[in-house]
Amino acid sequence: MEPRPAISDEQVQVEDIEIRLLLEAIYQLYGYDFRSYSPASMRRRIMHRLTMSGFSTVLEMTDRVLRDRQFFVTLLNDLTVNVTEMFRDPEFYKAFREEVVPVLKTFPFIKIWHAGCSTGEEIYSMAILLEEEGLYERAMLYATDIDKNVLAAAKKGIYPIHAFKQYTDNYRRAGGHQSLSDYATARYDSVIMEQRLKRNIVFADHDLATDQVFGEMHVILCRNVLIYFDRPLQQRVFKLFGESLDMGGFLCLGTKESLRFSGNEESFDVVNRSLRIFRKRQMRPNA
Repeated sequence: MEPRPAISDEQVQVEDIEIRLLLEAIYQLYGYDFRSYSPASMRRRIMHRLTMSGFSTVLEMTDRVLRDRQFFVTLLNDLTVNVTEMFRDPEFYKAFREEVVPVLKTFPFIKIWHAGCSTGEEIYSMAILLEEEGLYERAMLYATDIDKNVLAAAKKGIYPIHAFKQYTDNYRRAGGHQSLSDYATARYDSVIMEQRLKRNIVFADHDLATDQVFGEMHVILCRNVLIYFDRPLQQRVFKLFGESLDMGGFLCLGTKESLRFSGNEESFDVVNRSLRIFRKRQMRPNA
């Protein structure tokens, strides 16, 4: 497909206005709020869909979004970021196993929230890790995402068999104790995650831009999601996470994300700076 020809600054300004109108229309009609996501990220994804679908202007595409829900679903898949794999960033899971799990073992019950769970590979990775550490039976995992379609895929837990070679390598590097194949059943060209891993997982739609506290969590994982938000939305989400975590709870971010300038940095201690693992400070008694 031929690239779009160069456009003038005035045309860029018009497109930016049309993009804001499109995002407002999506919010008003469908309830998905992308208005505070990174403008550059939104522009890139929207213009990709415009080119792929043969529209001349964003305004023309907005009209289609308002009248055709199936097309909106197509655009939604472009706007949401669903890049994931099992045990992605194996060094993170290894550090979690070594630095966070010993603390979790002191708790009688564990609540873990994976915000932005996408198609579920990482929530099943956490379930496997907890089972191997003897913690799964006393854990409840909450897997949330803005996109109901990827949530449906996550619930099924069916993944292409060709991806399992990479997943297996990740699992080994993450400190896995057994074989990843012990947790899945091969069916033709797919693998299905074992039912026992789903027993304590609750899948639910949740929009970090508009929804409220998911309370009393011992661990919150939100990795490689916040990089797509603008600064005010990042600050809102950090406040949401701070209010959702128990004292002494852990916040795990992506390697390109940071608590700096979040407004909540003073509320957390650093557990592992390079892998972005933080712990909410416990209230100290008055001297």
